Amino acid sequence: MDYGFTTAAYVVAAVLFILSLGGLSGQESAKRAVWYGIVGMAIAVLATLVGPGVGLWWLSIVLIAIGAVVGYQLATRVEMTQMPELVAIMHSLVGLAAVFVGFNADIMINHAASLYVETGGVLGAVQADGLTAVGLPKEVHNGLSAFGQLVAKKTGVEIGILRVELALGIWIGAVTFTGSVVAYGKLSGGSSKLPFKIDTSAKQLPGGHLLNALAAAFSLLMLFMYLSGSGSWTLVLLTVAALFIGCHLIMGIGGADMPVVVSMLNSYSGWAAAAIGFSLGNDLLIVVGALVGSSGAILSYIMCKAMNRSFVSVILGGFGGTAGEQMAVEGEQIAIDADGVATVLSEADSVVIVPGYGMAVAQAQQAVSELTRKLRAQGKEVRFAIHPVAGRLPGHMNVLLAEAKVPYDIVLEMDEINDDFPETDVVIVIGSNDIVNPAAQDDPNSPIAGMPVLEVWKSKQVIVSKRGQGTGYSGIENPLFFKENTRMFYGDAKQSLDQLLPKLAQ
Repeated sequence: MDYGFTTAAYVVAAVLFILSLGGLSGQESAKRAVWYGIVGMAIAVLATLVGPGVGLWWLSIVLIAIGAVVGYQLATRVEMTQMPELVAIMHSLVGLAAVFVGFNADIMINHAASLYVETGGVLGAVQADGLTAVGLPKEVHNGLSAFGQLVAKKTGVEIGILRVELALGIWIGAVTFTGSVVAYGKLSGGSSKLPFKIDTSAKQLPGGHLLNALAAAFSLLMLFMYLSGSGSWTLVLLTVAALFIGCHLIMGIGGADMPVVVSMLNSYSGWAAAAIGFSLGNDLLIVVGALVGSSGAILSYIMCKAMNRSFVSVILGGFGGTAGEQMAVEGEQIAIDADGVATVLSEADSVVIVPGYGMAVAQAQQAVSELTRKLRAQGKEVRFAIHPVAGRLPGHMNVLLAEAKVPYDIVLEMDEINDDFPETDVVIVIGSNDIVNPAAQDDPNSPIAGMPVLEVWKSKQVIVSKRGQGTGYSGIENPLFFKENTRMFYGDAKQSLDQLLPKLAQ
């Protein structure tokens, strides 16, 4: 096989990846988009295995088989509620791969240089006609790996560029690795399989942001020393500093900011993959890494906009801090039982359902789908309102509702439905807190002040399905629960809905 076949296959794979990303923007096209991605990855792997420089076929097949088995086990065993954690831990593997590839590239540069010294050649020597001269005995050159031969042909300038690429890849990969592991721990709420538990609250060492800044400055110093020829030990110290930054940075971010953190780490993993592509001279990795990196960055921006916060404030701040004394919440939470909810719904003509992470935890999406079916069968208008940061992963609620076969056309984004709440008879909030909190508009000292929220309190009646009277994941009190038109439907979301469904007319 020659480079022409590999290049053509990579172009086809890249096009399929672009189509996959584009298709994931809509629920109707998402299933087709997933298949685009699967086929594109299959083509990419096949082209790599049969392309130039192929070697160690048996090891490649073994590793692919192991990865396939692990991936299948995860896909079949992980519940939808655990998808945010799965995404986070997968990001960590991409970061770790970038670190390994970066160090491999450095080892190969040093090895090629030593071979030139032994044979009397000069690494990266250039002939008068401008072509790179390998300058190694044929048997020595042929004994190198495909990547080793690629390195051996580079000029001094190209070697310098490669050193920059691999150092950046290692740094981004190390930050992504530890950051993703910490994010996994926070997303799992202390119930992760890690040998240690990670609190969801924002925590930092004394010195906080100063330590991060010093570690970043130290990383930059190590980079300059590495590029000036001080040795590979500088890469090791740079990696240690990056590992600390990734861990400490995410530890200082509260659990409620995890949707932004997940998309941010997604972006980091993409840029790490792009850096791997530059180091290996793999065009497809560069393209895919750039796609993932840029899409993750755009998604992070969308998340931050939905929270009315800057990206820097999320990364350096942490959710839950206050700017002053918050407004006191007056009144009491009034409970309602299943019979009461059934009565309210029987008298309503329009119903809006607002799902949140509580629905995911209770695995109540099927019960919600059945509730939707019954209400629509009675001729009632039923729609869903989705906030951009509902759940702990961008699009989390959309995926759950699609799994439960809720019609796509009644699932609306916040901007599409917010103006309709004053004309809505009943809003059912299932496991949501901050995204329906009126304090975002009424209390300038609230941690979520200015955050766009679903204005459910403007409807005629609000039913809140909630496990108890706690403040929820972020620890912020919600005045909605104390309003006169709000009733609290306490209990596990699935169990509560299971009690409600038999009381509704078919």
